[in-house]
Amino acid sequence: MNDGQDDSALPDELTACEELIGYRFHDRRHLQLALTHASAAKTRTESNERLEFLGDAILGAIVCSLLYRTYTTSLEGELTRLKSMLVSRSTCARVGQRWGFEQFLIMGKGLSSEETLPSSILAGVVESLIGACYLDGGIDAARSVVMKLMEDDLSVVTDSTEGKNYKSLLQQIAQKHLNETPVYRLLDEQGPDHSKCFKVSAVVGHRIFPAAWGPNKKEAEQRAAQNALDELEGRDDQTTNEMRAN
Repeated sequence: MNDGQDDSALPDELTACEELIGYRFHDRRHLQLALTHASAAKTRTESNERLEFLGDAILGAIVCSLLYRTYTTSLEGELTRLKSMLVSRSTCARVGQRWGFEQFLIMGKGLSSEETLPSSILAGVVESLIGACYLDGGIDAARSVVMKLMEDDLSVVTDSTEGKNYKSLLQQIAQKHLNETPVYRLLDEQGPDHSKCFKVSAVVGHRIFPAAWGPNKKEAEQRAAQNALDELEGRDDQTTNEMRAN
């Protein structure tokens, strides 16, 4: 992290950031702006906040295009659910932390002295970097950076050919981000032997998610996994940490 006072090492920092994201800027002013937090800028327009706005939209467009081409039979609701998981602030924050972008950020002294950065700042720099790549090299440059930075996250939802294997998706997310493996608890079954319905709940760690009914155990488990995903999506880091602690 830089405190915004000494610019002597800045070219080296910019080069290291370019190498990390796999893109060399034609105009490094875009990259420097993307890495400049408002706390180190003279005015808000000289910080990365406007690039965050742009990058958020570009990331959404790239992810939407990928999902549209991958899930050719999925309807709008399913595509929207998958998109919301991939472009959420919590996902962007995890990407920023995973790639260590805090080492390149230009911030005011108060923030640069903090041992742990707020997740909102890490999420913002990911979005601003995507916006900067778009301004510098167009949509192809931005797409290549998104595909590199978010490879692990994108693979979670693109490995399934149909895009509706909720159990597989929940297992990957739970193991990756919560260090837990989901289990499925049979809560009830009703109806005659030839036409039973089953009530199942997904359990991740000590957390029990809303139950779902299905005409067989397999379908009930898929619906229970979907319920769990619906409840997990959009959670911020604080909520996720609380889930881990419970």
